[in-house]
Formats: sequence, C-alpha cells, structure tokens
Amino acid sequence: MYAPFVSRNLRDQQAPRTAPFNLWVVCGLGLSLLLNACETEAPKPNLPPSESDLILLKSTTLCTSKPDFFKTYPASTLKANAWGSGQELVLPADQSPSHGDESYFFDEDGMLVGTLFTFPSGLDLNPYPVLRHTLTLLKPSLEFYLNVASLSSKASMDSSALYETGDEKTTTQYLVLGTREQPALLQASMTIDPYVRLFSPYRREFLERLRHPSGQKPGQQLDSQGAEDKEPFLSLQQFARGQTAQLSYCGVQSYDTAANAYQKAIANGFTNKVWLAEAHHKLGLSWEGKGLHEKAKTEMLQSLTIRPNTPEILNNLGTVYNKLGDKANALASFEKAVTLRPNYAIARYNLAEAYEPTNPRRALAEYETYLALVEGIPDEAGRIALVQQRVKTLKH
Repeated sequence: MYAPFVSRNLRDQQAPRTAPFNLWVVCGLGLSLLLNACETEAPKPNLPPSESDLILLKSTTLCTSKPDFFKTYPASTLKANAWGSGQELVLPADQSPSHGDESYFFDEDGMLVGTLFTFPSGLDLNPYPVLRHTLTLLKPSLEFYLNVASLSSKASMDSSALYETGDEKTTTQYLVLGTREQPALLQASMTIDPYVRLFSPYRREFLERLRHPSGQKPGQQLDSQGAEDKEPFLSLQQFARGQTAQLSYCGVQSYDTAANAYQKAIANGFTNKVWLAEAHHKLGLSWEGKGLHEKAKTEMLQSLTIRPNTPEILNNLGTVYNKLGDKANALASFEKAVTLRPNYAIARYNLAEAYEPTNPRRALAEYETYLALVEGIPDEAGRIALVQQRVKTLKH
C-alpha cells in the first residue's frame, strides 16, 4: 500500500504487507462500514501529487522533538494518552483551528512520528479546491461501501475511499466519504513511512477512533468478517522505530536505537513468521552497523531458520561473512542469492567482488551482468562508474 524510504545500497528494507480482506464495522458515528478491499496495497507513485490547502502540520513538522512541540502547543491545551510505548497528545476540536480533533503521536524517544485529524461529522471539502483536485489525480488504495445514518452535511452516502500520497519519507492518507462531486473528509493522517501501517483501516486501533470520537463510548460491538491486521501493536511500533533510526528518517542514524527497537519488537512477538524473520534480519543489520559482526551473523542465520531461501538475507549474510574473513561462506551466500533471484543486482555486484581475487573471468561476467541490470538507474551511478573501471581492468 505504501513504499518506505529505501537505502541507497539496494538492500530490501520493505516490511511485510497485509493480505486483502473484508471487514464489517459498526461505528459510533452512525456509520456502517463495509470495507471491501477492491484495490489494496497499491504502491505509492514515484512522484505523487500531494498539494493540499488542508494544512495538517501548520505550526510544526514531523520529527520534531516533544520539547520543541510544546513551544508551539502549550501542554495545558493538550490531552495526553498512552500510545503503545509512546504518547498521543490531543488538541480537541473546540480548540483546534481545523475544527477537528488533532492527534499528535510521539515515539518513546520523544519524536513526532505522525498526526491524525478526525472530523466525526465529516468535513465538507468544497472549500478546499486544491485538495479536491489532488484527490482526482490519485487512485484509491482502498475503496469502501458505506451506509451513513448521520453526518453534518449528508443524509446518506454509499461510497468512500482511502487515498494515499506523500514524498520520499512521508505518507499522507485521506479517508473521504461520498462522491467526487460532493466529498466529505472523515480522517486525514500524515506519518513518516515506517509508521503508516499503524494508521491503517486494517488496524482495530484506527477503527476504534471512528467508533468512539472524542472518547465517546456508544457501546456498539466491532464485528469482524475476514482477517484484520492482528500483528501486535507494540511489535509493529518498535519495528517502525527501528526502521526510523536505521534508515535516518529523522535525519540522524542510530544503530543503538535501531537494535534496541528490533529486540523489543522480537520480544513482544509476531504472529506472522515473515515479520519475525524480518525483525531478526533488521536486528542483524543493526549489529553489523555497530561493527558487531558475530552478533549480526547470529541474527541473520536465525532469520533464515524462520524463513529460508530469502535472497535479501542471504546477500546481507554474505556481506557479514566477508567482514568476518569467511570468504567461502560469503561466496556461497552470494551464489545462493543470485540463484534464487537472478536479477538481484547488488548480489551480482557482491558476487563479482568475491570472485575477483581468485576467478577474474567469473568476476568479469558478474560485473557485466550487474551493469546490464542497473542501466539507467541514477542511484547506482557511482557504483556503475567503479564497475566500468574494473571491467576495463579485467579485460586487459
């Protein structure tokens, strides 16, 4: 559904995805939602339209520290709620310039990682022509069918959609009710990419906000049909925290924070082995970043025990073996990675480097394969130039 910021070494930093499903929700807003996943998990375009005249972060920015946030929003005006291992600070609708409930979400390190604006009665988008135009350019990532009993501007509506846009590191979501001619906004969120899953309609915590706006408890029961995203919230939250620190989403890379977060994610448990394997894999990358290569090897081998024959893990394990001086196992890992995925460019490059001292002819073939795979990719320009020089040398 969304594409997180990818590190420039072509490692696969993508988290596991949620499978499509149907979900029936009875909401305290007088809404009956049938979330029919007609089109789910649509990738975020490379250059998505994101212009909006609905300002979600007027006086602050994502990755702001909590002390700096309080300079703009005095603590006395905010209601504090627990949010997993972090904290949610709420500016109520009656004090909000947007006339919606504004929620600001901080991780346990005190960093602003997301915001959510909720309009329980529906916000008429007619006064927002820029946002309306943006929505016409976006393809829904999820379509809804609704029967609406009471909204401020509509007696009933039978269609809605979740739209996604953003930039390299952030995702903005709009939950829009009604037709394109008469749209009303129920919720809008902006998050750094690793956290976007926690603001998904697949999550019970997200749906609870529709049922219980402003803390109301109308008593309706959530009746689920199909498969919700039931991965433990704390595990997903810590995984996102690890991604944020490891990939420098907030400007500072911290392998210490990443390792701490992935260990907590593993300790909290995952129900899906893909998530668990990836948490061990990412923990291994964090140990590698800290120069602790034996610990990195242990975690990556554990990941492969859970999810064997994964090319990304084999490639990264090969790099760790190489740093440990185990050339034979490094070569075997790279070989297996490209056997499983022949078009895996960075593994081809690593394999060529591994072969170069002992088998120049094979190294030359792998370098040339790498160049064919990455032709025209701007992010690989530096490595391409290096490989072209090595190919010239090997040929002579």
